[in-house]
Amino acid sequence: MTAVVITGIGCVTPIGTGVEGLWAGLEARRSAVRTISRFDPTPFKSRIAAEIDDFRPQDHLPARSAKRLDFFSQIGVVSAGQALADSGIVLERENRDRIGVMMGSALGGVAHAEGQVGVYLQHGLRGVDAALATSVFGGAVSCNIAIHSGLTGPNSTNSMSCASGTVAIGEAFHAIRAGRADLMLAGAAEAPLSPLSFGAFTIIRAMSTRNDDPERASRPFDAERDGFVMGEGAAVLLLERKDRAVARGARIYAEIVGYALTNDAYHMTAPKPDGREAARAMALALDDAHAAPGDIGYVNAHGSSTPLNDPTETKAIKRVFGEHAARLAISGTKGYYGHALGASGAIEAGITALGLSRGWLPPTVNHETPDPECDLNYLGNGGGNAGLRGAPELAMSNSFGFGGVNAAVVLRRV
Repeated sequence: MTAVVITGIGCVTPIGTGVEGLWAGLEARRSAVRTISRFDPTPFKSRIAAEIDDFRPQDHLPARSAKRLDFFSQIGVVSAGQALADSGIVLERENRDRIGVMMGSALGGVAHAEGQVGVYLQHGLRGVDAALATSVFGGAVSCNIAIHSGLTGPNSTNSMSCASGTVAIGEAFHAIRAGRADLMLAGAAEAPLSPLSFGAFTIIRAMSTRNDDPERASRPFDAERDGFVMGEGAAVLLLERKDRAVARGARIYAEIVGYALTNDAYHMTAPKPDGREAARAMALALDDAHAAPGDIGYVNAHGSSTPLNDPTETKAIKRVFGEHAARLAISGTKGYYGHALGASGAIEAGITALGLSRGWLPPTVNHETPDPECDLNYLGNGGGNAGLRGAPELAMSNSFGFGGVNAAVVLRRV
C-alpha cells in the first residue's frame, strides 16, 4: 500500500503565519483572543474573537491576485504557496496533472458576500465587487490555489462544517494512496468574522460571553468554559508519496496512516450524547492505520470549549481507548487561536505533525479548573502550561462539526 507523508506546511493564523510563526505562537502559550476590531460587536452578547491582525495580502500575492480574491481565498492561496515552498517541490520539474488540491471551508466567501450587500444597498450594482460571483462559493479557494500554481490534478472543496479541514486532508491522503495523485495540497481556509455570520452563532448561544477576559475565554475541557470563541485562519499541508519524498531527500514532518469519517445522524448542533459515532470515527481511523488503541500516545482533540462537546469527546475517547485513555496525552489547542470553524482541523493536523517532528506537544492553555466530566490528561490540568517533551510514535487529530460530522486522522512519527 502506498505510504503518504507530509513534507510541507503553510498557514495563516491569529498566533502566527508560516511554520515558524505558528510554532512561536504555540511556544508563547498565550491566547490570541481579543475584543473584535473587524466590526462593531456591541449588539452581540459575545464580543470577542481571534483575529488575524498582521496579514497584508499585497505582501504575499501579486497586486492583481490580491485584489480579485476575497480574504478566505487569499489566506488559502498564501498557505498553499507556503506549503509548496516549505516542501522544496519545484513545480517546473513535476507533472502537474498528478498534483491536486483538496480544501475545506464551512462558510466559504459568505462574509465577503455579506459585506457586498451593504455596498449594493448604498451604491447599487455598479459598486459591487466585480469578482463577487467567483469569490463567494466555497470551491473558490481550491480553484484559486490550482490557478495560482497551475495544478491540474484532482480538485475539490468540501463544506463539512468544523470537520472540513480534516475531511480534506483525509480525502487527499486516500487519493494518493489510491494512485489518483502523487502530490496533494490539502487543508482549509475560513474567514467568518462579519456581523451577520458572527451573529448567527450568537443566536444559537454557541459562543463564549467572557467579554471582560477574552484571553481566558477559550478554555477546552475546563469546568468554567461557556462556549467556543470564533476565529479565522488557514492551513495547508503538502502530502506526498513517501517513496518520492525519500528519493528526493525531503524533510518529512510525519506520515499519515489512517483516516475515517462518520455521522451522528442525531442533531444539527448537538453531538450525540454517548459519543458513539465520534468514537467509531476514531476506531475506524485506527483500523485504517492498522493500529491498536494502545499504540496512540497523543490526541489533538477537537476541544471546542463548549459545554456539550468537551464531555462528549471525553466519553468518545474513553469508549475507544478504554483503560489506555488515562495514559494518553491530550491537547485542546483552540485556546490559542479560537475556533476557525472549517479551518480548525487543518491547523490542528499541522500542529500534530509539527509536534511529532519537533518532539514537543503543546499544552491546553486556560485549562485551570478540572471538570469531573472531563477527567483525562489534557496537558494543562490545574493550570500547568509546560506541554510534553518528546513525542510518541502515533498520534490522532479529531474534528467534529455541525450536522454530526466526525472525522479523525492518524499520524506516525518518522
